[in-house]
Amino acid sequence: MFTGIIQAVGKIAAIEQKGGDARLRVDTGNLDMTNVNTGDSIAVSGVCLTAVEHSASGFTADVSGETLARTTLGQRRPGDAVNLEKALTLNTPLGGHLVSGHVDGVGTVVSRETEGRSVRFRFEAPAALARYIAEKGSICVDGVSLTVNAVNGAKFEVNIVPHTLAQTTLDGFQPGSKVNLEVDLLARYLERLMLGEAAAKGESAITREFLAQHGLLK
Repeated sequence: MFTGIIQAVGKIAAIEQKGGDARLRVDTGNLDMTNVNTGDSIAVSGVCLTAVEHSASGFTADVSGETLARTTLGQRRPGDAVNLEKALTLNTPLGGHLVSGHVDGVGTVVSRETEGRSVRFRFEAPAALARYIAEKGSICVDGVSLTVNAVNGAKFEVNIVPHTLAQTTLDGFQPGSKVNLEVDLLARYLERLMLGEAAAKGESAITREFLAQHGLLK
């Protein structure tokens, strides 16, 4: 588990293709690696990876074909900057929100506008994720815990303050940039609990009548 509070910006040092998957080497920059052990989890731009080798300046991880296909890691190249966060511990301040590092889909930057010293980004999520994104709710974008300011269908907006721009890769985002998205864990589990037996059968029970019955429609 992670918090979505980025601890350092690193870069992709090398990518070695191995059939349908890959081995990724990451230069961790200023990330403190003194307490990292083989087998530990590190989030790389929102993707939870397991360190199979590590040193004071970086680590190596195997990336499955599934992860390459469902995240932006398959499009990364040596030299690309990445957001880094070590796994949450019991004494880690939970400054963001609970993040699993399991990416739900790849979104796209639609627009970028300067507002004072901050930047407002509009993203478009895959249509299947739209129902999990709520105004003033949390979302993880490339590993960064963010608050949703506005939602319109599958599009949502966030406001990035100067500190976050300076300490993450978000300042490099431009319209058309692809980003890893992880929706709020509670939203996913709540939906499945509400579906009840229909979920176990692989059926969908979310209808207007269902939403009205549970007080979710005005």
